[in-house]
Amino acid sequence: MTNSASFSVGGLPDGVLLVDKPAGLTSHDVVDRLRRRFRIAKVGHAGTLDPQATGLLVIMLGRATKLANRLMAGDKIYEGTLHLGITTDSQDGEGKILQERDFRHVTQTDLIQAFGRLTGDIMQTPPMVSAVKKNGIPLYKLARKGKVVERQPKLIHIYEFNLLNFNPPEAAFRIRCSKGVYVRTICHDVGEALQCGAYLAALRRTGSGAFGIEQAHPLDKLLTLDRAEILPLVIPSPRIPLQAVADG
Repeated sequence: MTNSASFSVGGLPDGVLLVDKPAGLTSHDVVDRLRRRFRIAKVGHAGTLDPQATGLLVIMLGRATKLANRLMAGDKIYEGTLHLGITTDSQDGEGKILQERDFRHVTQTDLIQAFGRLTGDIMQTPPMVSAVKKNGIPLYKLARKGKVVERQPKLIHIYEFNLLNFNPPEAAFRIRCSKGVYVRTICHDVGEALQCGAYLAALRRTGSGAFGIEQAHPLDKLLTLDRAEILPLVIPSPRIPLQAVADG
């Protein structure tokens, strides 16, 4: 006989569901669609992805939401593309262009050296277009009103920052980092170091804590499943690995 105490209202076990988030949706959108499709009373996500970012989103079901802090503490792995020569107010391709500069002097060696200088312990100031709060108000809401406020820099750690391909003005990269890193700010800082500006053009999360993208399921596919079909895809709470470092 099944122990009903280990199941959420929607009939899914308390645990984790690994989703491959598509571009164009917020992390909250993913949570909301899964909640409505499977009638789950308690559901959340461990680690926000920007709307245009894709990849691994850890969804917590039922009592597994109590593990949020431990799941979000894990290191992250991303693959992305930065675009040289342009600076935007959001530090990604969705923002307003602030400046355009010549990038033709930048070489592959220059990029590798700039990546190296941003590896290890560094202080990072959160961008204005972020969910960080100032006096209880998310910075992105202030940014929408054209306001810029002082932000407290925080210590982050970049374990690896590798160049995968350079096809000017775009450079593909892979980064492994501690939690809470704004990769678009890293791209912006690379552009400033190279004196040409840069923004984050694309981003995909491939690792979060002990989980990898190969374990994730496309959201559109999940939404076509019924309870019996999705049940085997949920990692029950007792089997959730909580080590902080993603393999990679």
